Amino acid sequence: MTKKSKKEVSREIGLEVGYLCGNYFLKMNHLHYGYWKDGLDIDITNLHIAQDEYAKLVLSYIPKEVKSILDVGCGTGQVDKLLLENGYKVDCLSPSKYLNNKIKETLGDRSNIYESTYEDFDTEKKYDMVQFCESFQYIDIEKALSNTHKFLNKNGYLLICDIFKKDVEGKCALSGGHKLYKFNELMENAPFKLVDSLDITEQTAPNMDLMNEVVQNVLRPSINAGVELAESRHATVVKVIKWLYRKKIEKLKRKYCSENRTGEEFKKFKLYQLLLYQKVD
Repeated sequence: MTKKSKKEVSREIGLEVGYLCGNYFLKMNHLHYGYWKDGLDIDITNLHIAQDEYAKLVLSYIPKEVKSILDVGCGTGQVDKLLLENGYKVDCLSPSKYLNNKIKETLGDRSNIYESTYEDFDTEKKYDMVQFCESFQYIDIEKALSNTHKFLNKNGYLLICDIFKKDVEGKCALSGGHKLYKFNELMENAPFKLVDSLDITEQTAPNMDLMNEVVQNVLRPSINAGVELAESRHATVVKVIKWLYRKKIEKLKRKYCSENRTGEEFKKFKLYQLLLYQKVD
């Protein structure tokens, strides 16, 4: 395995922290967005229910002939647990040692768990389906398609449930997602045919409003209070630190504390799609 970049290490740490906080405070087991069905109150205490609905949605789009699945970027293995309970053979792939340990706790020896990036992964095994649930956006598109074609059985399936960047004017406060036009261009010449698709942007956008609410009402005031306390005791040191790291601090504020990280902003700049493709030999 190649050495992890600072960005990859930062992402893994973020996932670990996100899981620990979500699991402790909200009893969340998943690391993906929630799917907010009509009738489910959009409240932070219902997020774990919306996440379960997301897993059920993915399950409902798996073709009936699929028996074996490779789950790329499998989080804590909760979707895989559901797949196993429904009779599928599942292998899990994640570059995070911490999350892989969580998967082992969840799945035991019912699944092979590989610690690797998808770009570096290789196996002689073949699968009926390769799935990406909010992990496709982190992988090079061409490499992902090449590997998936290689790992699939004849007439196998590729399932992607993830965010894409829409080709619209303006700058989005929200990061994440491959450019939609680039993805579509590459898929036109890729050895896959589109079988089914579903736009779930409307059902996933509320996640941004909930997270923004937490940031503005809890995280931001907590950080400000901590800074004020530090300034009251070590004013000179804090002043020097704020000056030395001013660019990084401003970048973090824009990235995580912007008030524009809302559901409406998400719907304007992002498209969340469930896409099912079939391998063409």
